[in-house]
Amino acid sequence: MINYQKITLVYMKKIWMICLMLGSLPAFAQQEGVVVTYEKEHFWSKIYDRLTFLSEEERSRIKTTWGTHDEGYKTKGQLFATASESKYNDLEPEADGGWRGRVSEFMVYRNLDTERKTEIEEFAGKTLVIDDSLKAPSWKVLNKIKEINGYMCMMAVAEDTVRDAKLTAWFANDLAFNTGPERYFGLPGLIMELNVNDGEVIFTAIKVEKKPLTEEVKLPKKMKGKKITTADYDKTLKTYINDSMKSHRNPYWNIRY
Repeated sequence: MINYQKITLVYMKKIWMICLMLGSLPAFAQQEGVVVTYEKEHFWSKIYDRLTFLSEEERSRIKTTWGTHDEGYKTKGQLFATASESKYNDLEPEADGGWRGRVSEFMVYRNLDTERKTEIEEFAGKTLVIDDSLKAPSWKVLNKIKEINGYMCMMAVAEDTVRDAKLTAWFANDLAFNTGPERYFGLPGLIMELNVNDGEVIFTAIKVEKKPLTEEVKLPKKMKGKKITTADYDKTLKTYINDSMKSHRNPYWNIRY
């Protein structure tokens, strides 16, 4: 005689086990992470001081056009980060009087487990895909602290020899994510502020949200552009800046500063 009650119990037990497994899948896929919105401020009157071919009259006119150093041109970017991965993108600018500017293609993906990176950058009208191993700046942590957006941060400095830039970073030990805005990373805490060349460009974390992350931090499946290495990119960047300077052209309008 068929024991329908026993069959029903076995069947229900299997369904329960399947539901339990399915319900646990998101927990395995998700990782504790952070979403950070950065404000990037360009102080063009300072950046133009790098153009050694400008006359004093031209420098004076530029400073009049761009105003004082008190406020720069602002853009925003967003970082998604977990303990093992991070991805940074520019954000679309807010419409100004119905006009919205075009954002050039830019993304930085880092995988700390594999020690690899993939960067997509629109460089002087061309889209490049930089796929290479990770190499962090040679940071030196100093005994200085300050509060940024509610987090106590420590100071670190480094040199960007490719762009001839001095880097000053402030990182939060309480946010144990080895990452930061754009290409900057490699400190034992999230970079909350980054100053390039004594205020020519300043990144500031204006919003920090802790949340589980899944696909937000993953590398896009489709990427279009010319694949190059970091060494090739650095060489291309140096050549472009040097050639522009020799031709008395501002290179920083067409490349990422």
